[in-house]
Amino acid sequence: PPAMSRRVVRQSKFRHVFGQPVKADQMYEDIRVSKVTCDSSFCAVNPKFVAIIVESGGGGAFIVLPLAKTGRVDKNHPLVTGHTAPVLDIDWCPHNDNVIASASEDTTVMVWQIPDYVPVRNITEPVVTLEGHSKRVSIISWHPTARNVLLSAGCDNLVILWNVGTGEMLLALDDMHTDLIYNVGWNRNGSLLVTTCKDKKVRVIDPRKQQILAEKTKPHDGTRPIRAIFVADGKIFTTGFSRMSERQLGLWDLNNFEEPIALQEMDTSNGVLLPFYDADSSIVYLCGKGDSSIRYFEITDEAPYVHYLNTYSSKEPQRGMGFMPKRGLDVSKCEIARFFKLHERKCEPIVMTVPRKSDLFQDDLYPDTPGPEPALEADEWLSGKDAEPILISLRDGYVPIKNRELKVVKKNILDSKPPPGPRRRHSTCDSDFSQPALEEVLEEIRALKETVQAQEKRISDLENKLGQFTNGTD
Repeated sequence: PPAMSRRVVRQSKFRHVFGQPVKADQMYEDIRVSKVTCDSSFCAVNPKFVAIIVESGGGGAFIVLPLAKTGRVDKNHPLVTGHTAPVLDIDWCPHNDNVIASASEDTTVMVWQIPDYVPVRNITEPVVTLEGHSKRVSIISWHPTARNVLLSAGCDNLVILWNVGTGEMLLALDDMHTDLIYNVGWNRNGSLLVTTCKDKKVRVIDPRKQQILAEKTKPHDGTRPIRAIFVADGKIFTTGFSRMSERQLGLWDLNNFEEPIALQEMDTSNGVLLPFYDADSSIVYLCGKGDSSIRYFEITDEAPYVHYLNTYSSKEPQRGMGFMPKRGLDVSKCEIARFFKLHERKCEPIVMTVPRKSDLFQDDLYPDTPGPEPALEADEWLSGKDAEPILISLRDGYVPIKNRELKVVKKNILDSKPPPGPRRRHSTCDSDFSQPALEEVLEEIRALKETVQAQEKRISDLENKLGQFTNGTD
């Protein structure tokens, strides 16, 4: 009968995606991963570097390793240290692979320039320090399309948007959250935010109008933390817990926030599920902290809308997870995602692949994807402009751009602040010390800095060469 020919199995090119850990020598070993109790991912990766928050006595630190530097990490490998309390979140700038931001328990956000070579000493000087939170800062996220716009959210229930290029606060969203903010996510063009909060609400916010556009109370009935991200077409994907403490996932439409498009129960584990979304394939990967598996689902327009694909399982639980942007993947191996799984003492890359017989470029797997060029300047975005990400083709693979320096031009601080303390009649600065003389001194300092950096690079190169000669013998 004709009914027999009905399609029983859903057609999808992602049905057979499988995950595989890399070989042992491709891991990053001997890293003291941070033990801070915080639901952030602890790891950030881009096509050049992997950054991991690490244990550090007294202050807060993270380590940055060039992707190729696999194997045992030298115990004296330089760290990025500068925070006076633990680092809680890190995020690479999407428009500059050498710039990373960090948020800390010390209430500050710092932005760092990472050199392409491995420095000799710890990096202790951020390019800019952003101060505006009164409690610890646990969330940080760059704007997807506007240059130098950075979001931070702290335990003071405050969301702040910064212009990193000037070191200024652009916007503060202060009366919106009545309790601890769990997570914040941008939509694709950075015109809207979605946030989850301990007050059990998911909010969709227009940051420039400082307005809550939509809000859903208790998308999941349980009391444990909720996470939310934007997926395609402005829909929202959430993870949370049922009243019986089962883990759930939900899909919501902003135009009808009352009823979920899909709501599925998964299991009764108690780790918060961190969702990672790939817009190009419409796949959501769920990584629970403390889980030893990654489950993944495809989101489509046909019921049941969230389709279970598969689970990558392993024996070891994950302490955190990094997710490579699309342009950092190996297209010749049909790789559609790469995770960087943190263990207690190591970082293990896990590669997700779609099996294909042909060695040719699979253009159906790799639509054009966001590249490293910003679509807008910070002030254009602030004035109300929106722009979609500027896309690039991965047909010939992506080659990272050489180090571009982040320049911070601070406004003259004297224009906005009165001088502290009693005003002195006589200038403490000797009036003979003219502007040209000052310029000369600054020029000299600049030259000295460049010399020092060149020497550091040279020392580092020599150390590396020496390491090759001695070949592991001390």
